Amino acid sequence: MRAVRLLVWAAGGALCAGMTLALGPVDQPDVIKHRAVVYFTLSFIAITIGVIVWDRRPDSRTGLLLTALPFVEVISDGKWIFWNHAFPVTLALACTVLYVPLFAHLVLSYPTGRLTTRLDRSFVLFTYGFAAVYALPYLLVFDTRAPHDRFVYECFDCALPVTHVASHDINGLTDALDWTLLPLALVFLALLGRKLVRASPGGRRVVLPLSIAAFLAVAQFIAHIALNGSPDTTWKDTSWFWINSLVVIGIPVSLGLGLLWGRTARSAVADLVVDLERTPPVGVRDALARTLRDPSLELALWLPDRGTYVDSHGRPLELPTPGPERAVTVIGEAEAPLAAFVHDPALLERPGLLEAAAAAARLALENERLQAELRAQLAELRASRARIVQAGDEERRRLERNLHDGAQQRLLGLGLALQLVRVELGPHANGASELLTEAEEELRAALDDLRDLARGIHPSILTDQGLAAALRSLAERSTVPVSIGAVTEDRLGDPIEAAAYFIVSESLANVAKHAHATTIRVSVTRRDENAVVDIDDNGVGGADPACGSGLRGLSDRVQALDGTLRVESPSGGGTHIHAEIPCGS
Repeated sequence: MRAVRLLVWAAGGALCAGMTLALGPVDQPDVIKHRAVVYFTLSFIAITIGVIVWDRRPDSRTGLLLTALPFVEVISDGKWIFWNHAFPVTLALACTVLYVPLFAHLVLSYPTGRLTTRLDRSFVLFTYGFAAVYALPYLLVFDTRAPHDRFVYECFDCALPVTHVASHDINGLTDALDWTLLPLALVFLALLGRKLVRASPGGRRVVLPLSIAAFLAVAQFIAHIALNGSPDTTWKDTSWFWINSLVVIGIPVSLGLGLLWGRTARSAVADLVVDLERTPPVGVRDALARTLRDPSLELALWLPDRGTYVDSHGRPLELPTPGPERAVTVIGEAEAPLAAFVHDPALLERPGLLEAAAAAARLALENERLQAELRAQLAELRASRARIVQAGDEERRRLERNLHDGAQQRLLGLGLALQLVRVELGPHANGASELLTEAEEELRAALDDLRDLARGIHPSILTDQGLAAALRSLAERSTVPVSIGAVTEDRLGDPIEAAAYFIVSESLANVAKHAHATTIRVSVTRRDENAVVDIDDNGVGGADPACGSGLRGLSDRVQALDGTLRVESPSGGGTHIHAEIPCGS
């Protein structure tokens, strides 16, 4: 393909040189010939820039369109020079306004070379159709030897186009088609503004130079049509000649500036190496985003053991399908990648920058991947602990239901049976009444013990009525006076409510056994998406979570829910227990 691009470049040079030389024997003022040299030289420079871009990004249509645009303009200008040759005249007339759809296609598809919206595709397709319709009258019925207000001199020996079938006056038709170009230009400007508004910050910086040049070119085009009623300019008009020349070279130069910005950004890779030396692992993404100038950059790290991508926090991350909104660049071998960048598609115009940044950050990415793997394992450990706590709570609820529906119901049934026996024996049953009374008292004691056991396993009131009611029930049964302060009425979720309940229950039990306190204050509030439990007593203090299994078990339960438990118990100063549990756990 490189040979093809070189051939196109050589053909462009030969065409521009041939056009310039062909003006020599033509009866035109020297100023026109001098301007032709300038114009075709600038056109050849534009073709050269287009071929360079085409060679740099052969997978993008940008370079091809950028090469074709000045090529077509030069060919179109052949109608001014090669009037005596039928084939060049035919080709020039066929390309009369072909630069319009090429220009729109180039600008609206830059930098990827692909039109990303249906509206853009429809507009560009319409302009190609318009260019074909515009050329038909010239190719079929235009007489090059007849006077025409589009051209500044008559040519009695000019050659007709090879497609010529009849001669008709087309001045009125071409004037109408010329005015159609005006609304097309306005629609193009609207689409260009829409493209800039919808572009990401990084993409906007890339397309801005070309967009400004395109806006000025179209503004010049609109002004010229409004003043002259025709899109054509002549080299006799000094102001329009220089404006048209600036447009010819301005489009490829502005596009080159956009690409040059990408190349100068590669110098920031050296700064990236220095920056990464003092960047913590979690900051690698931010450092890369600054270097690539893409705030939307996402870093996906590959974990071979899991066979999946994760983010910097170890959370699973699925790569999006590459498209007009997001692009994906995989770092390393496809079979064993190191990481992947999810980024703005505009960065695809600078593959060298992506490669350089990835190479500079490879060691940091390796470290980041290890850190992410550790975080993923830690997250899995936390999830495992949470599942264990949840399974324990579910088992507690199952045992509580079994005790309530099984043993407790049987004991109640036995109590009813004893009462029936008492009725059958009557009041004087040789001492049997006393035995029945003792049996009933023992049965009631057994029921009380069973209910206490069931509540200790899992209180049904917590599930049925919520945390506030369950805490009030605890306070009523406590041997130490309990003051219930603020308690949220919102349901916090079964694991969180169970944890808060057992923190209070274990604390009340410890106070009753060891603290010699006269009052306890309990509050459970919701603060900053956390459930906050505070328990204070005025006992002797000296509680040590490390010396007892109760508080240590509560700490494990709270940590399993990604929360924290803190115990402050100075000797003689009472005990303060503070727990915070994320409500999103």
